[in-house]
Amino acid sequence: MSERELAERVADLERVQAICELKYRYWRACDGKDPDAMRACFVGSGAKIDYGPMGTFEDADPLIAVFAAIALRRLDDGRWAVLDMHHGLHPQITVHDPTHAGGRWTLHFRQLDLARDTERLSTGEYSDEYVVEEGEWRIAASTYAPRWTLSRPFGEATVSGGNATVAGGE
Repeated sequence: MSERELAERVADLERVQAICELKYRYWRACDGKDPDAMRACFVGSGAKIDYGPMGTFEDADPLIAVFAAIALRRLDDGRWAVLDMHHGLHPQITVHDPTHAGGRWTLHFRQLDLARDTERLSTGEYSDEYVVEEGEWRIAASTYAPRWTLSRPFGEATVSGGNATVAGGE
């Protein structure tokens, strides 16, 4: 293997790592109720997003608005009405060239709706396209295909916590 081939392979590994960090940053922003950080994960305009039951969007801004309407609601006692947990697994990243890549991920999702006293567990598959914009990897297109969902009441369970502040101090 030539030095040039080795350098290209290392560069592709660095690209894959940066894309993984981007997706993790996206899920962390979702769980941390940080719409600004979530928005920063997408291209500046024209992102193609199909999140199934959550909606289809021609840009990230309408997705962020839906997210904020759901995730930033508060109960009368000040706690968050909805608590989310996104775990992304099994990344398969394909670098097409130095500024374009595709990826597949499995999502394990858990949501507690404290207003309705329900828990939702689900899993599905993401299919993404990534581009470099302003020197950073961004999500240009994202499709989520749900596989299965389990919804159930809390029953006798109690939920503690859920009163953390949103990133940015809201």
